[in-house]
Amino acid sequence: MNDTPARRTLAGDIAARTDAYFNRTRQVVQRFGDKRVTYAVFLRRPVISAPRLMLEWLEAVAAERGGKFEFDVRDPEGTWTGAGEPIVYVTGSMIDLSDLETIMLQKIGPPCVAAHNAYQMCLALPAAAFLAMEARHCAGAEMQEMMAYAAAVGSAAAQREGARGFIGNANDSTAHWFGEREGRGTMPHALIGYAGSTVRAAEMFREAFPDQPLTVLVDYFGRELTDGIAVCRRFPELAAAGELSLRLDTHGGRFVEGLDPAESYARLERHAPGAIRRYRSETELRYLIGTGVSAAAVWHFREALDAAGFRKVKIVVSSGFGVEKCRVMADARAPIDVVGTGSFLPEVWPETYATADIVEYDGKPQVKVGREFLLRK
Repeated sequence: MNDTPARRTLAGDIAARTDAYFNRTRQVVQRFGDKRVTYAVFLRRPVISAPRLMLEWLEAVAAERGGKFEFDVRDPEGTWTGAGEPIVYVTGSMIDLSDLETIMLQKIGPPCVAAHNAYQMCLALPAAAFLAMEARHCAGAEMQEMMAYAAAVGSAAAQREGARGFIGNANDSTAHWFGEREGRGTMPHALIGYAGSTVRAAEMFREAFPDQPLTVLVDYFGRELTDGIAVCRRFPELAAAGELSLRLDTHGGRFVEGLDPAESYARLERHAPGAIRRYRSETELRYLIGTGVSAAAVWHFREALDAAGFRKVKIVVSSGFGVEKCRVMADARAPIDVVGTGSFLPEVWPETYATADIVEYDGKPQVKVGREFLLRK
């Protein structure tokens, strides 16, 4: 028998990674006799159901152990789940299931919360396309796979309600979740530093990858408008055809070229006065008229491109585009074409903690006091 990484994970790693009391419970049940049990799996906050990674792992473990688990999925993938509502009931041998709780909960909690965040972001800006850029913020390959899966699930849920959603991601290994073979993206700031100018970086990329879409970062030298328009003039055919995108990723420590607080207010007063004429929290104000990639900055950039004759050039934004920032951008009707973000990752990690309780022993309903709401109806 080949000792592949997959086999090692299913066999030895379960015992090593699970909580000791689950391992000992399994040993006790092996000694005193098996029972057929049903677990209810739930989260304590509303989420979008994303159980596939957990279910596929459980199926693999069952096959490894020569058994079979039954799944009663109450909230199918991509549907809304209320706080405390069982997403799925898992039934099988207590010997086979009792030591799996730790790992199976790891595989469902974070994806459900991230899927909910992605769903909300996409609905907040339904006309914008999203690009998943979460990989750099993940704690390893397993989390990277979970988060890409979650973004795809949340996106699909939003797309069913009319949003454009996620069109791809930034790396090859998880591109399959978005129906693609490879990741998207053109250049980091490092390439512009290497090239010595924004225009030269665009030229180098175009020469190296003539068939790839061209998205150019414009904030490296703090000349977003100047360098952005220079790139448009260097590639007028692409600009006229709508095949050129400029990406704003301005650092939060400064304003986009040509802006200050007064000018920022002026941009929104012109394009979305309602967005600044009601009470706003400090965070919301920063997203509207503050430093970095604000709503005012996006409008400022759009005005400059249009005035220079480049109305078809697309604007890509990044830098902290979580649920709240997307909602504020929507209030300001910011002219965003694409959002690059990894901010669907859960911010408050305890919110991702899933829980499982046995609710049936040999078909008889039974659960600890206080969790009666988990019993199957």
